[in-house]
Amino acid sequence: MLSGKSILLIIGGGIAGYKSLDLIRRLRERGATVTPVLTRAAQQFVTPLSVAALSGQKVYTDLFDLTDEAEMGHIQLSRSADLIVVAPATADLMGKVAGGLADDLASTLLMATDTPVLMAPAMNVRMYLHPAVQRNLAALKSDGVRFTGPNEGDMACGEYGPGRMSEVPEIVAAVENALAAGPLAGKRILVTSGPTHEPIDPVRYIANRSSGAQGTAIARAMSGMGADVVFVTGPADVAPPEGVQVIKVQSAREMLSAVQGALPADAAIFAAAVADWRVKSESGSKIKKVAGALPTLEFEENPDILATVSKLKTGRPGLVVGFAAETDDVIDHATAKRERKGCDWIVANDVSPETGIMGGSENAVTLISAEGAETWPRMGKQDVANRLAHKVAEALG
Repeated sequence: MLSGKSILLIIGGGIAGYKSLDLIRRLRERGATVTPVLTRAAQQFVTPLSVAALSGQKVYTDLFDLTDEAEMGHIQLSRSADLIVVAPATADLMGKVAGGLADDLASTLLMATDTPVLMAPAMNVRMYLHPAVQRNLAALKSDGVRFTGPNEGDMACGEYGPGRMSEVPEIVAAVENALAAGPLAGKRILVTSGPTHEPIDPVRYIANRSSGAQGTAIARAMSGMGADVVFVTGPADVAPPEGVQVIKVQSAREMLSAVQGALPADAAIFAAAVADWRVKSESGSKIKKVAGALPTLEFEENPDILATVSKLKTGRPGLVVGFAAETDDVIDHATAKRERKGCDWIVANDVSPETGIMGGSENAVTLISAEGAETWPRMGKQDVANRLAHKVAEALG
């Protein structure tokens, strides 16, 4: 709950601004005080009167309002909250902050604050994917700004893709996580999850058997302990947890790119079951079945995401954790993998069919580090995740 917490809510100018009204209501239901700031563009989508009625607070709109400056200057306003939430965070507003510009009340507040900031981006898919916006996003993450979303979905403009603002319950969960006083508060944790799909043709692909349940549980556990979690997931069966930044990918190459874009991080947990190989030449059309003849597929190696991050000379996370799904000689193979990849820990498990672990609700793991092997009893995947999260918190101090 958010009892006693003060939130400064900056509402940017986008059609998603209508969600801010429900966001105010839900934050207040949880005991938070919400002080609203509307940009000039935001007032084209929601009115100061409706925002004031729902928040029960004065609405701030003008940087040069003499009365506001006399009662509470913008510097004090920016520092009196426990958290600043920007929802929707438009491309314009993100660009101003990333570039160090402050030409209105909202951008000035964000530039003048030492309070944690959480942004919920919302914009057209092409705008979100534009290189300039992606550069600004990376710069803001590097500066310590937290993010929730954007989600992938239908846009008000009729297009589909990433850029849709997180739903209100997701933003509320992100707010609660940002204000959580857990042992991982202030830490940025990268978690990968699920399988990858490596296309053969438009209808066939190579994949590993993974539901994404363990990776999702890990992200949920890290977030629950106060971490700012970036969750990079392949096409998993399990829905991603709320309150974390979700990046959806398909292939190993897409996952590597997403991981690199999510750095820097204090720790990286690579729980995804990444396909080791892909077809060298993907067919642009469906390969037809021909009687008496079998297609010949030539393979090539996928990038080794764990090794790539583990061996970074600059920007390497302080703790890198890999997973080893083995069917025999589990500890020996996992120990060799840790040394070969250069990671700090390996979480090894036996995924032989008779264990029922792959795709099941339980796991039995051995944590392998430089100090040796620590075997845990079989338990639910969320319990495994919680135990691993505590270990990570201890390691990061």
